[in-house]
Amino acid sequence: MLFKLVALMSGFLFGLGMMVSGMVNPAKVIGFLDVFGEWDPSLALVMGGALLVFLPGYFLLVRKQPKPALADSFSVNPSQQIDKKLVAGSLIFGIGWGLAGICPGPAVTAIGSGSSLIALFVASMVCGMYLVNVFTENKAKFSYQIQG
Repeated sequence: MLFKLVALMSGFLFGLGMMVSGMVNPAKVIGFLDVFGEWDPSLALVMGGALLVFLPGYFLLVRKQPKPALADSFSVNPSQQIDKKLVAGSLIFGIGWGLAGICPGPAVTAIGSGSSLIALFVASMVCGMYLVNVFTENKAKFSYQIQG
């Protein structure tokens, strides 16, 4: 139960931070990605600020722990291989992010805004995830074991 409460509060804070910083605004994201045009560096400041808050806690508390406080072990992908699927997926993700101006995390956060375009984006994203799972040979499921 404590794990779920911490996850809920973390998600709330993360979503609130994305909304306040403008990371859910596609125009702001496209402005950040437009490095050869009218570049808007403000999201870099948001990311830098997040790192300034995160890094001391990570190095002082998290890194020294043998396991997470509310789970049996850290979730680490055992494969460290860079293969065609990883590169292709990264390219598709980047192209989609550049075209839409929003990535999945902020899109899920922005769904609360009631925007039909955001809802269409999230629905399309879910369909794409489903189709990849249906049509790939390696039908590895990503599951998160929630402890507690």
